[in-house]
Amino acid sequence: MVTSEGGAFKEIRGRIGKARTAFLKLRHIWKFTNISKNTKIRLYNNCALAVLLYGTECWRMTEKDSNKLSSFLNGCIRKILRIFWPRKITNKDLHETTGPNNMETLLIKAKKIWRCIGHIRRRPAEDLNRVALRLTPEEKRKKRRPKATWRRTVEAEMKEHGISWVKIEKKAQNRDEWKDLVLIICASGHNKD
Repeated sequence: MVTSEGGAFKEIRGRIGKARTAFLKLRHIWKFTNISKNTKIRLYNNCALAVLLYGTECWRMTEKDSNKLSSFLNGCIRKILRIFWPRKITNKDLHETTGPNNMETLLIKAKKIWRCIGHIRRRPAEDLNRVALRLTPEEKRKKRRPKATWRRTVEAEMKEHGISWVKIEKKAQNRDEWKDLVLIICASGHNKD
């Protein structure tokens, strides 16, 4: 679902609701003391987080959307670890305890975007997906339309890493070279945060 402004707020809200349902279905597991913290986090990543991140490669993320996702992720981790109100712990300490879940989320999203672009670039030249990836609308942007589109965010990331569409075209044809490029892009994005 895309809003009239081109954002993914409705989709993100829906995904959070579905992930919350998946998380609550496992609430009896979160209460067990004989299950290790690492096992609970792995269950959370494989069940609730997977539901949350489905389709993220198509989202145009805003800071508000990112904060909403981070808030949901932190809340879930606090419930799993049984960290409640009187006990205070910063989000940084929380992620040091459980591993970098927030960074992992962003890395997974980035990998999915770049993997998707690689698949599209390997398709035949007349394929609609490939044509749509480079399509530029002829009319001017209307008032109050967002300047940040999915394509613009991808191109901004390409510019940060000194990558052009020509280089993407060349690297995407060789799957091993493409995987290496995606790892470099995602690793350098992780190091910035």
